[in-house]
Amino acid sequence: MKLHEYQSKQLFSKYGIPIPRGRVAATAQEAKQIAEELGGRVVIKSQVLVGGRGKAGGIRLAKSPAEAESLATQILRMDIKGLPVRKVLVDEAANINKEIYLGITNDRSIRRPIIMASSAGGVDIEEVARVSPEKIIREPIHPLLGLRDYQARDIAVAIDLPREHWKVFGQIARGLWQAYQASDATLAEINPLVITGENTLLAVDGKMVLDDNALFRHPELSEMRDLDVEADSEIEARKYGLSFIKLDGNIGCMVNGAGLAMTSMDIIKLFGGEPANFLDIGGGASAEKVSAALRIILSDPNVRAILFNVFGGITRGDEVARGILAALQDIRTDVPMVIRLVGTNAEEGRRILADANMITAETLAEAAQKAVAVAKGA
Repeated sequence: MKLHEYQSKQLFSKYGIPIPRGRVAATAQEAKQIAEELGGRVVIKSQVLVGGRGKAGGIRLAKSPAEAESLATQILRMDIKGLPVRKVLVDEAANINKEIYLGITNDRSIRRPIIMASSAGGVDIEEVARVSPEKIIREPIHPLLGLRDYQARDIAVAIDLPREHWKVFGQIARGLWQAYQASDATLAEINPLVITGENTLLAVDGKMVLDDNALFRHPELSEMRDLDVEADSEIEARKYGLSFIKLDGNIGCMVNGAGLAMTSMDIIKLFGGEPANFLDIGGGASAEKVSAALRIILSDPNVRAILFNVFGGITRGDEVARGILAALQDIRTDVPMVIRLVGTNAEEGRRILADANMITAETLAEAAQKAVAVAKGA
């Protein structure tokens, strides 16, 4: 789950990271009022969860409250990469002398968090990594010991940060680690962290990505979710505890287990098809849950066939079968369906489906081939 800039910076401030004075506005009039409170010279920043806001005209400098109102009016009417701008962040403009990148993320290759910094801040860090990888300093963080003081000093030296800023930089780095750890984040970054004309360090932009699997521990963070960036089907799936990701293919998939779902998608591709979604109904899926999953799949107009691949351990095959038939009583559809049921109560499930004239298969390969064939109209 991605957080907006203003949400990320609020979390940063909680852990002692200095941020500009500012507030969020939903109207141009609010933006003007905030600009007046901040002294007039402000930055109006669109709050949408995509990159390239500046290039799209979604970040503008205003030299007066009146100009802030005018620019906020323009930005609040914008769509940036298909997302509407509903709020703007009005921040006090900073006098920037130097820009630095500072971020923490997970490094799967070493199986621990890693803190990264670069003197080439304020630009796309992925581009810096591609063109000038030597400019990015990396330091692994021990998950039990946390970020150590010497590591922050080593990073400060490596990016040629003036010695007078080492102490505050260390505090900011530790604050970023605390925000990252306490929020169960997968990314926390400041880009840029600037040295101002007043010779202070200031986080003028921020970004955080949270681990969805840990949100049950953070209901206050879960409430920050921006639904504009999510498909309606993904929002609906979350209500039923389903793991769902919409894709661009035409064969809907309903599977119990993430690994089995990935395998099912791979074998569809192997036989020349394209999966329309990833959908894991999980273990112990009830008929209600299966019915909800089927409705979500069928809400995609691109779906030409559906493949069910259910391995009955906790999940019962007869429950899955009844869920499918229950959904079809509510949703009239001509979309052909191929069902592979094995495991607990699989025979009962297959009998229920056979009585309803559904297409069944014994193996996953057979099921995938049948799904690809019916999707192509065979």
